[in-house]
Amino acid sequence: MAVALGAALLLAPAVSSAAEIVVKHAQGETTLPGVPSKVLVLDIPSLDTLDALGVDVAGVPGSNLPPYLSKYADEKYTKVGTLFEPDYEAVNAAGADLMIIGGRSAAKYPDLSGMLPTIDMTIDPAAYTDNVKANVVKLGEVFGKQAEATELTARLDEKLTALKGLAADAGTAMILVTTGGKVGAYGPASRVGWLHKEIDFKPVADDIDDRFHGGDVVSYEYILEANPDWIFVIDRDAAVGQVAEGQAAKQILDNELVAQTNAWKNGHVVYLDPASAYIVSSGYNAINTLVDQVSEAVSAAK
Repeated sequence: MAVALGAALLLAPAVSSAAEIVVKHAQGETTLPGVPSKVLVLDIPSLDTLDALGVDVAGVPGSNLPPYLSKYADEKYTKVGTLFEPDYEAVNAAGADLMIIGGRSAAKYPDLSGMLPTIDMTIDPAAYTDNVKANVVKLGEVFGKQAEATELTARLDEKLTALKGLAADAGTAMILVTTGGKVGAYGPASRVGWLHKEIDFKPVADDIDDRFHGGDVVSYEYILEANPDWIFVIDRDAAVGQVAEGQAAKQILDNELVAQTNAWKNGHVVYLDPASAYIVSSGYNAINTLVDQVSEAVSAAK
């Protein structure tokens, strides 16, 4: 019997030859002969989720590992590229039976899928948290960790429901990203836009252009004019390990205009874990970290 794994949580299983696993993913369908025994991962959100599920991996990205995944820097894990670019020689030499990509590495699917079975775990931001949970379920099915996946998704569901209840009367919120000494705004379509779209923190504006990693560049005057009740901050430079002197998010936002906002005056400025918010984002551990941070801050303000 084969298990068909789609993006939706309720996707029905498909029937095929014995022991095969048919995985539906962002770029098609990949058939595995059975539970993979040697896995390479370039998609860091998937590495995060596999870690939460208790799945062993053989190969990982050689850079940008967040502190909570630092064990994968150990030499026993083959380094198979960066978040964007595979090391094809290392991949070929590894002799693995599955490669997991997504997001930043998704464009390499044609090359990698010609070398070994490959699945693309890129999520659809239009239904962000549902897709995070769907990927937990999908990976749980691939690796025989269905019970663990069920427990993890139930736990996340509970947290998301509680946070949505807190957001209902929290007022307006602005998501800011700092990089290179500049401040940008992230809107509902951004990597943490689920705080607006799915948790229902009210955005200060509907026309934020957040297509770029630095967000929609804004001035201190704009932040004061928007006057959010809450400010959620992502320090991109801290996330990628490139903070210049005097350009940490807390220093950049320590400004007399920002200090006049309701958020600043009431202590409602939350500095989100940089790696969880910017690098990992849709990994199970990462989204839990962000939900916990925001929940604790908003609960404390009640």
